[in-house]
Amino acid sequence: MVKNLQDTTTLHNGIKMPWLGLGVFKVEDGAEAVNAVKDAIVNGYRSIDTAAVYQNEKGVGQGIREGLEATGLKREDLFVTSKVWNSDLGYESTLGAYEASLQKLGLDYLDLYLIHWPVEGKYKDAWRALEKLYNDGKVRAIGVSNFHIHHLEDLMKDAEIKPMVDQVEYHPNLTQKELHAFCKEQGIQLEAWSPLMQGKLLDHPVLSEIADRHNKTTAQVIIRWDLQNGVVTIPKSIKEERIKSNSDVFDFELSNEEMEKIDNLNQNLRCGPDPDNFDF
Repeated sequence: MVKNLQDTTTLHNGIKMPWLGLGVFKVEDGAEAVNAVKDAIVNGYRSIDTAAVYQNEKGVGQGIREGLEATGLKREDLFVTSKVWNSDLGYESTLGAYEASLQKLGLDYLDLYLIHWPVEGKYKDAWRALEKLYNDGKVRAIGVSNFHIHHLEDLMKDAEIKPMVDQVEYHPNLTQKELHAFCKEQGIQLEAWSPLMQGKLLDHPVLSEIADRHNKTTAQVIIRWDLQNGVVTIPKSIKEERIKSNSDVFDFELSNEEMEKIDNLNQNLRCGPDPDNFDF
């Protein structure tokens, strides 16, 4: 079981990825992004997740540099993820988007690069570009985001390399059981975005009751549920206090009964778009 903030899962290509990281969706570029990332690194986080479309890669890169300086860590101690946006999907355009992200971040390589959404007719060319980046040693792992089972099956029909990660919306109201089982079977690591359902689950009575029992917050209970389910998770916060609190999940364990109670909150309810009918 995951015992601390630096604990990792091993992806199918042997690369180690931290179980818990910081997400920066909707974090403003500039001071907000810089401070959130720096605070996370100073408080023990080793994984940072951004994307081209978040338009905060510059601030994230600055936060990484400041965090490394403050802690004396090296770049290779961190696991940094970004994603190629829909308008850049295509072979050459994806290669260009990767270089643009690196430049904004001020990094020489990424640990993980993802296709952000499964845009029909485009994601296979983008995947070929990711395979090239991977084979050329420019990125340590490649994967996808928001891919359903049928997208993964379609991609893998022609792929030389199987995705190492599928990052999807995942929380107690959207447990994605079939997708999770499929990914496990295929050796693809499932990763949760919006694990707290953008704050909509923080007052849920069932979660509150479990949290009270463990003297924890509902956010901590949800993050713990993710980890015990074997799902990598990247809760977003810009407040240092909350960033610290979100990582304080290694001194308690949810019982099988509590895990089941949380599983039963599933309503297939999304706070983001459904990949099958998203207006790309």
